[in-house]
Amino acid sequence: MKYVSTRGSSPPQTFSEILLGGLAPDGGLYLPESYPKFTETDLAAMRGMNYRELAFTILSRFADDIPAADLRRLIDQTYTAEIYRHVRAGQNPQDITPTLMLEDGFYLLSLSNGPTLAFKDMAMQLLGNLFEYVLAKTGREINILGATSGDTGSSAEYAMRGKKGIRVFMLSPHQRMSRFQTAQMYSLQDPNIFNIAIRGVFDDCQDIVKAVSNDAAFKQQYKIGAVNSINWARVAAQVVYYFKGYFAVTRSNDEQVSFTVPSGNFGNVCAGHIARMMGLPVHKLVVATNENDVLDEFFRTGVYRPRDAAHTYHTSSPSMDISKASNFERFVFDLVGRDAAKVRALWGQVDRGGAADLKVDGYFDRVQDYGFVSGSSCHAMRIQTIRNVYEHYGVVIDPHTADGVTVALRYREHGIPMVVLETALPAKFEDAIQEALGRMPERPVDLVGLEDLPQRFEVMEADAAAVKRFIAEHVCQEARG
Repeated sequence: MKYVSTRGSSPPQTFSEILLGGLAPDGGLYLPESYPKFTETDLAAMRGMNYRELAFTILSRFADDIPAADLRRLIDQTYTAEIYRHVRAGQNPQDITPTLMLEDGFYLLSLSNGPTLAFKDMAMQLLGNLFEYVLAKTGREINILGATSGDTGSSAEYAMRGKKGIRVFMLSPHQRMSRFQTAQMYSLQDPNIFNIAIRGVFDDCQDIVKAVSNDAAFKQQYKIGAVNSINWARVAAQVVYYFKGYFAVTRSNDEQVSFTVPSGNFGNVCAGHIARMMGLPVHKLVVATNENDVLDEFFRTGVYRPRDAAHTYHTSSPSMDISKASNFERFVFDLVGRDAAKVRALWGQVDRGGAADLKVDGYFDRVQDYGFVSGSSCHAMRIQTIRNVYEHYGVVIDPHTADGVTVALRYREHGIPMVVLETALPAKFEDAIQEALGRMPERPVDLVGLEDLPQRFEVMEADAAAVKRFIAEHVCQEARG
């Protein structure tokens, strides 16, 4: 399996060769030269598999340069009931991603049972083990530079803490995450973890990561890698739970299922798109946004128009406060028939602060062929949805999942199961739960008092040069001992 850049000017590489990086050298994102396909016979065999078996079956198609025995060991090490233990009452942690039926034909796919209570643990825990494995094989080190709007940072840090040969430099928007999210990251005292609070919004953090990644000399000298959803291995790992969710709510492979995905950066729903391209019988992929509705605007109008920091709203579902969906380029690459020149032209306009108009040449007309629809939610809607779900089903959901449920209800169809991807547990967003239900959400015992722990972080301006100096100083300082 070889991987190509969406912008077409980087040579094809193997899974292990692209694992430690983010952007391709030409500024694009990596995708397989072609998607592996599962036949009816394959799906029938996969239906009875547990999560680890399913993950191996899928990921071995993407990572065929890793010996099968090694890949199986890494997967078995990652997906254990001990790691994904924060399940709801009555759920079995052995399921890894258990399904919760709210009512007939309407489900939550529980993805938030990992150490940081967010869906990003599903891929990040595997990524940490893959990184350590490849680095040990090659005798290399890596300095991970990432940006987070709330959940990616803690998930990456918990996956990479203490890993040999790995340092993490994580950028987050200063004072724009929930108290719980902030404490999860900043309370870590591991010497290989560095938190940088940027005065700005998430998109400022993401722009800095891209600017540093595009400095080829710096990237090579300081061995910069990525764990954001631009990293292909993360997207590949997320494909697995679409298959798991599908098999959980259907009885035969003749049935179709729709998935609703709360989305800001398009990584999670991009994995659903890839699952569909691999042969999973997906009817609709419903993109649910909050007030930062750039993706919803695209699926309504055909124009992708990122917004600047001044027009990015700070909301009660903060992990989706994103106005530049970095993974969206992967879908557009497929939408335009994998025409890299077209992607380069479109993203040239975006990078100059403009918009990408996919109505030109009829590309937008193809969106329906991929099953995409969308909708947005607002604060009042998500608070009411949290209240309604609790009153009707006795289930407390977080505000991001509430955005998903709000939009999913608009697209339910008789006879087709609707699965909403639960992206976080409510304990991470106490203010929203308090407003909706008049009480605080339950918190896992091992995370009680998290906010009272000492915190370690640096506050910096939104300046890529300053971030590069910070990385260089700490890498050199450690090298000097």
